Amino acid sequence: MNYVTKILLAATLLFAQSANAGLDCQGKFPNLVTDICWSCAFPMKFGSGPLSLPVSTGQEDTPDPGGSPVCACGLNVGLKVSFWEPVRHVDVVRKPFCLSAMGGVEINPGFDAPHGTQTKKDHAGTSSFYQAHWYVDPVMVVVGAVLDSPCLEQNVFDLAYLTELDPLWNDDEMTSILNPDSFLFGNLVARLACGADCVASTAGFGSNALFWCAGCQGSMYPLNGHVATHIGGVQASSLITSRLISKMHREGLMWAANGDAGLCGYYPQMLMDKTNYKYQMHFPLAQNKINGKCCQPLGRTSILWGAGKEIPGVGEDFAYMIFRKRNCCQGAF
Repeated sequence: MNYVTKILLAATLLFAQSANAGLDCQGKFPNLVTDICWSCAFPMKFGSGPLSLPVSTGQEDTPDPGGSPVCACGLNVGLKVSFWEPVRHVDVVRKPFCLSAMGGVEINPGFDAPHGTQTKKDHAGTSSFYQAHWYVDPVMVVVGAVLDSPCLEQNVFDLAYLTELDPLWNDDEMTSILNPDSFLFGNLVARLACGADCVASTAGFGSNALFWCAGCQGSMYPLNGHVATHIGGVQASSLITSRLISKMHREGLMWAANGDAGLCGYYPQMLMDKTNYKYQMHFPLAQNKINGKCCQPLGRTSILWGAGKEIPGVGEDFAYMIFRKRNCCQGAF
């Protein structure tokens, strides 16, 4: 083996070691006191209309059912309440089976899955791919924030969905089984319309009329891990989070809980209502408050809240807490 060959071999080994080190599984268990944005659960309202008693910290909200503050589910009578319940966690990771929200634990099911990538395209920016994990985590029940309330989701903690096990997550053509409507929006006019959704989600909540858009993060379709325009890890992981919530609705694995229809229980919603959700980052860094808010609606630009949240080497995987709007007839169950 000549000298040049040895040098090339050593460089190849060093590059491989660096690549593997860059894909080390990173994460931490969220501290339920300091890492969860509890103010995002507000405003909480008891009653409705002029008789409502809101408890608010200046957080963003969506309209609640009007009319009488009293409600009924069958023969049972109660009082209308509304709040934002933290119910799910989402991991967005580069290394398959890396559970960031579980402290950076890796599991080995005995088979390979596609790794996360970032691909530089000639004169067309960067694309990327991530795996994601869906946790059922109704933390209000865990910490006993509201005792014995039937309005809280009564599930227990569960790692409910891993995209590594989903053959649709890495295949745009197969994903069209879930979103055949995506063929209608693969044109310039539809993409330009997403600019309006970016403005709406940055000022407040995104537009459900533009359901194929994920605000400033990009296109909601395809419902998989491929990000056509990768601007940064925070933007890409936020887009994956929005897509995963939408995918869970499309597959019937996530139900809605807001509005008049939610007063007496959960109901299926195949096309996600973007105004039902807010989310906050808790890894690699817990989101800090900006103008009194440490969470945001889906699609909001990450320029402000995401600044400094992607850390090379140790903070290129992400974990988010998902808050879902809940309207409920308290006392009727």
